[in-house]
Formats: sequence, structure tokens, C-alpha cells
Amino acid sequence: MTATVHEPTFALPPDREASGPPESRGLARDDVALLVSDRNTMTHARFHELGTFLVPGDLVVVNNSATLSAAVDARLGTRDVVLHFSTWLDDHSWVVEIRSPDRTPASGNDIGSGARLLCPGGVVGTLRRPWLDGSDRLWVADITGTDSVVDHLARWGRPITYTYLRDRWSAFYYRTAFGLFPGSAEMPSAARPFTDRLVTELASTGISFAPITLHTGVSSPEAGEPPSPERFAVSAATARIVNETRASGGRVVAVGTTVTRALESVVDSDGRAHAAAGWTDLVLAQDRPTRLVDGLITGWHAPGASHLNLLEAVVGVESVRRAYDSALAGDYLWHEFGDSALLLRS
Repeated sequence: MTATVHEPTFALPPDREASGPPESRGLARDDVALLVSDRNTMTHARFHELGTFLVPGDLVVVNNSATLSAAVDARLGTRDVVLHFSTWLDDHSWVVEIRSPDRTPASGNDIGSGARLLCPGGVVGTLRRPWLDGSDRLWVADITGTDSVVDHLARWGRPITYTYLRDRWSAFYYRTAFGLFPGSAEMPSAARPFTDRLVTELASTGISFAPITLHTGVSSPEAGEPPSPERFAVSAATARIVNETRASGGRVVAVGTTVTRALESVVDSDGRAHAAAGWTDLVLAQDRPTRLVDGLITGWHAPGASHLNLLEAVVGVESVRRAYDSALAGDYLWHEFGDSALLLRS
């Protein structure tokens, strides 16, 4: 399913890029800044104050996908590269991305069909073909030398990182409170500030939680590409509680763009959710607004990222613009270890 998308852009000063987790800045996970946009007003708070802005009867939908250590050092011919494992396909092949050791996209005549990437532990990835039409960034690769790529990554891999991170951080820092089922190439980072204490506090005040699963692929903030197809599942129980929440006048608040995409992939023309599992290629934008999601908790996305179009699908172009202007005027930090926003539809 397609939508008309544009590339919302702005100037992001380098000092607004979170170069490490909040713990490295002396903060607890739930002490990052939280900007709340509700009824055209902006409120500045801390994430542990989230309950102030939700009410009994609201439903918070979370992603229970856990982050893989999806980056592995490899050899491509005579040079060192980093192989990113994005997602697995139904024929047991994998979608991969090749990066240079400095974390920038790799290029060269040695990247093409039949190229072999030698990984630790005797694992070999053989490129078969580009995964998506019109792009050679992601490749379908046959992986040999292991019975379980997930187990191989657990032993030899590390979390995917990009150039704005100064150091490497262990897998512990990429875990979320809800991640149970390994499968995401990158952390569903909107959920990172949640702590067990905060979830208990919210549930105790009458706010409900429900899970979906969406395994994220690798992002490409510098490419300005639309989101790639991703694996997802929405259970019958979650679909039911979403429908019941909306019927009773409660709000459905998605934790992240991943949850928003999954929920909006299972809504029918009458605005009701249904159980489904498989692949979603849904692209949300201002001309395909959300039908189930009334608000979302999100991090701050890079200029030109397709995630910005999804935010506009929830709360509208002007609300997103005002929120980003307010964050840029303040001291908010970007990316997966940065600060947060709660964007509610007016």
C-alpha cells in the first residue's frame, strides 16, 4: 500500500545527536526529556512523568520484538566490511546491508551477485540479488555454515551503530522493557525509556497495555528511502482490546512508528482491527492518515527520514512541524539514545 510522501527536512546541529545512551550522561532510562504535544500545546517534561498525560482507559500498544546483535565483521575479497543482517525471508535467505568499517555505506565493483562475504565462525554470505527494485543498498544473501543465524549473531555479532555514536555499546543498552522475541535489526527505540517501575505505575492507574510484534529492518537515514517491508504480527487479543478501547472512547497510543505501522496494517474500511501476520509494506503519510492510532510515543527522527511522514499521518503536518521547532529550540537530543515525544491527535 502506497502513499504520497515528501521529505520533511530541517537543520540538525551535530550537538543534538545523542552520542551515547542516557546512562552515559548520568541519567536513568526514564529521565530523558519528554515533549508532549496535545491540543496544539507543548509541554516539556521527563519521561517518568508520562502518566500525567495519559488517562484511565487509554491503551498503550508496545512492540515485543527484541533487538538482534545484527552487525558482524566480514571480509569481502581483500577488504574488511561490516555485514548488517536486516531480516530473514521465507526461503531462509537473509536481507543484508554492507557497510565500511567507518560505518558508512560500502560501495565498489566487488559488491554484486555472487559476491561472498566471509564471517567469523566459518559462516559465508553469498549475495544473490538486490532485495528491492531500484536500489542496491539491501541484498538477498544465502547464508551457509550455521544452522541458526540468530544464534550466530548472539555469539559473533554486536548492535548496529551509525557514525553519530562515539563508542560501541553492549547489547544490554539496546534492550527494551517489552522485547521478548529476537528479530529486530535495530532497537524499537521508542520503548527504551520505559522501566518496569513506570509500566507498573501506569498499569496501576488504569492504563492498559497490549503487544504487537514488528521486526525492524535496518534504517537508512541518509538515503531518504521509504520504509522497507517488515515482518509483523497482531494477535486476536490485541485487535480486540484496540477495538474495545476505541468503542469506549479511550485513546490508542502507539509506542513508536513500528507499532503504528503494524496496527494500521490490520485496520479494515470500518476502522476495526483484525488479527493478521506476515509482511507489511504499508507507507503512512498525510494522505493516508492513521485510523486506529490516536497518538504515539516516539524519538526524534533525522532530517529527511520517512518516519516523519508517519508522524504526520498520526497528528498532521503542522503538529509535527511545531513539535520539531519546539524541540530544536530546546535542548532535545536525537536518535535512539536521545529524548522522546508524546504526540497526541488534537
